[in-house]
Amino acid sequence: MRTVYAGTSDFAAAVLRGLASGPHRPALVIAPPDRRSGRGRRLSPPPAAVAAGELEIELLQTEDVNAAVVAERIAAAGAEVAVVCAFGQLVKEPLLSAIEWLNVHPSLLPRWRGAAPIERAIMAGDERTGVCVMRLTAGLDSGPLALCDELAIGPSEDYGALSERLAAAGGRLLGAALDRRAGGELGFSEQSGGGITYAEKIGAAERQVDPGGEAAAEARRIRALTPHVGAFAVLADGSRLGLREPTVAAAGPDAGVWEPDGEALLLGCREGALRIGSVQPPGRRWMTAADYLRGHGPPSAAAVSPR
Repeated sequence: MRTVYAGTSDFAAAVLRGLASGPHRPALVIAPPDRRSGRGRRLSPPPAAVAAGELEIELLQTEDVNAAVVAERIAAAGAEVAVVCAFGQLVKEPLLSAIEWLNVHPSLLPRWRGAAPIERAIMAGDERTGVCVMRLTAGLDSGPLALCDELAIGPSEDYGALSERLAAAGGRLLGAALDRRAGGELGFSEQSGGGITYAEKIGAAERQVDPGGEAAAEARRIRALTPHVGAFAVLADGSRLGLREPTVAAAGPDAGVWEPDGEALLLGCREGALRIGSVQPPGRRWMTAADYLRGHGPPSAAAVSPR
């Protein structure tokens, strides 16, 4: 079955690679234009565009998926189905009705509709999540469901590990959905009207770890933002210390106070303490907490600003 694929992120790129390895390899990939990023502010293509190049699939980069040229390119590709995954642009009429659109979304809908479903599931302490293939509609991730696959969230799993597993599942599920559609057997069921939650985009303030909170919640924050967004503690001198590899200790120093704990750093919280395995000092690369301690000693106290 000839398909087109619209995506942006690393997750979308991973699903694209899975789709391209099967019988429904896309004839066209649609992605946003290159953006400036990083300290050098260099132009960089989105991950889905990079994947399209590696896979030697025709690529269309556009600021507006609803522009007339996009519909023309989709028609020229002879596509029967369009797939959207972590794209970041809303498909509107008349393009929405010009071709059937399937949406790959990494959550167990209707829980965590929206922009950051993987992060929000980890931050909320969900024990399970998953991936769904649905029909794209005008509503936000509200279309009828075709197939879903459920996965357990590991107790210490971070965004990077969980998103990789979800992308692999999403690629398999999308292939199965397209197989069924090719055979005229793809059915849909409406989402439940209860249990709807929204995964808002991660705000800048949410990256800051707060020792005035519960250590378990702050550990989930760090895992949810590792490695793509990044969580940090603001130290007493105003500098930021990036944090990764958190575990929770039942007790520790006072809230905001750091102390060595073997090969790790212990940060006291209002309830419990965070044991941090690796850190990133300002302007430096990531290093183990043990290496940091050998060169710096314990950091200055972290800012405590209860939310």
